[in-house]
Amino acid sequence: MDFDFPYLHRTGFMGAPLQDASRPFAIAGIPFDSAVTNRPGARFGPQAIRQASQMLCDGTHPWFGVSPLDHLTDLGDLSTPNTSLSDARAALQQAILPLLHQYHMVWLGGDHSITLSLLRAYRQHVGQPLALIHFDAHCDTWQNHFGEPSGHGTWTYEALQEGLVVPSATIQIGIRSAGEKAAIDHVNAVGGRVYTARALRGQESETQLAPMLDDIRQRILAAGNPPTYLTLDIDCLDPAFAPGTGTPEPGGLTTNQVLSVLEALVDLPLVGMDCVEVCPPYDHASLTANAAAVFVWTYLCQRLAARAR
Repeated sequence: MDFDFPYLHRTGFMGAPLQDASRPFAIAGIPFDSAVTNRPGARFGPQAIRQASQMLCDGTHPWFGVSPLDHLTDLGDLSTPNTSLSDARAALQQAILPLLHQYHMVWLGGDHSITLSLLRAYRQHVGQPLALIHFDAHCDTWQNHFGEPSGHGTWTYEALQEGLVVPSATIQIGIRSAGEKAAIDHVNAVGGRVYTARALRGQESETQLAPMLDDIRQRILAAGNPPTYLTLDIDCLDPAFAPGTGTPEPGGLTTNQVLSVLEALVDLPLVGMDCVEVCPPYDHASLTANAAAVFVWTYLCQRLAARAR
């Protein structure tokens, strides 16, 4: 007897067709991980996330009731130098901007240093600073990267310094790592808001998270409702949910917490997302890649639902 399992033969994210310019949403990988400080391997993240996404079948979301498959293309991975952060960022700048003119993009990392290049391109594309929703275990507001000027732990500080994001509409969720107080409190100090993982313990449903969700909405509205970018470092999750990452930090968010936020913020003017720091060499049973694939899928379905409103 012949069995037909079409997801086994699909190559793009969720089996989306490759390089289809007629579709409004697109996935692209950025397999760069030369700015990590602990365990390398995030360069293999894009393919692991794509592989995990094949189990999403027709992609119909149980909450939003839509599927991104008819609206999505996969552009493959961007080519960047692997050993020089400055050269990689220069190459990314040239590659990203044309894609923003054509697609609503979701980016698969790679380490978190890629987000600075993305924000520079989005700032140029939209013509104004963006609001920023930042899921992470780490504040990424250090002023140097273990003696180097830039890396995957400095990009938020650099984005604020460069005026790429609106300080008061910069929100961090899940922060909990060790670090000097000045860095951890930096976003609060410039007028934004840090929601630590500790502050969110035991809050998983949309109702329980309502105070934070309302604050996010109010901050973005007070800033003039600017285009909003979402960056999701997979290490925002507790290692029980995401062991495959370079800098795991116990005491993190649950997948339910992240999904509650993604599903609730359908009303925000989101213009793009990245999911970074998935490190397959340290994953177990594809737990981390599966979580990343579901987060990306949920974001895509959320954006489709927003368009239908």
